[in-house]
Amino acid sequence: MAEALRVENLVVRFQTQLGQVDALNGVSLVQEEGQVYCLVGESGSGKSTLALSIMGLLPHNASIERGAIYFDGVNLLGSGPEHMRNLRGKDIAMVFQDAQSALNPVQLVGDQLEEVILEHTNISARVANKMSQDMLRETGLADPRRIMGQYPFQLSGGMCQRVMMAIGLVLEPRLLIADEPTSGLDVTLQAEILDLLRKLCREQHASILLITHDMAVVASMAQQVGVLYAGSMIETAEVVPTFRRPQHPYTWSLIKSRPRLDEPDKRLQALPGAPPDMMNLPGECAFLPRCQKAMSQCRISPRPPLSELEPGHHVACYNPVVPQD
Repeated sequence: MAEALRVENLVVRFQTQLGQVDALNGVSLVQEEGQVYCLVGESGSGKSTLALSIMGLLPHNASIERGAIYFDGVNLLGSGPEHMRNLRGKDIAMVFQDAQSALNPVQLVGDQLEEVILEHTNISARVANKMSQDMLRETGLADPRRIMGQYPFQLSGGMCQRVMMAIGLVLEPRLLIADEPTSGLDVTLQAEILDLLRKLCREQHASILLITHDMAVVASMAQQVGVLYAGSMIETAEVVPTFRRPQHPYTWSLIKSRPRLDEPDKRLQALPGAPPDMMNLPGECAFLPRCQKAMSQCRISPRPPLSELEPGHHVACYNPVVPQD
């Protein structure tokens, strides 16, 4: 199967008043066409930074030190701003976290939708208006004409999220990056948004890079999973091996800390400690202070590389979890 996206050894730094933040430290991933790739990790692990790097939307104080991002065989880091403007919204689209903040508060919803269409096509404003209404209707909004004449602050959080998805999907991009698309929504709305995302992208044959910290979302959506911790990719595998045979202690802890409907009385196993200071990352494994399986090699060796333990299953750990049958 052809590749939709390839990220190779990406290193991103932020310069702040307090010092340098090592946001991404050699991150690599490969996503196939038509695949839902879930990028999981707790807040501050570098998930959104990776998404913004792909989109070419990093803030002014960020710099890409090295690495490559390939889309359609072209390294996006070597392409000019004009090429990225042509890609964004048309071939690569992004649904941002917190839709109510991501939408322009002083611009009508309809104008924001039509702007994407008119920027990348030669169709008339009338046709763009119809496309916008049709897309809003497909995302489950009942009165698209009324909604197009409203401002984002006049809509609920769930409606704004659907508007963001309509903006991202209206030109049928080949790659959709969804950054915490269900963040801040109630459980019912979360399920509706995920079902909608799955349905529309299946019909449009798009690839989805889904960013989340919710392992339940990963289990229901993913085909491939990448686990980020402290700016490094520590485990990648297909979704079934990830849940049945997690190899990295951090992945194992994430899975054990989620509640299960089939085991309501089971006590959750909380992960002790806190993520490391991203301005002062250790030379050894960043998970070491929180790891219950650490051994002498972990304390004296440099950060473990991402190695293949079994076909398609990679892990960055000197002492992987032994699967329990």
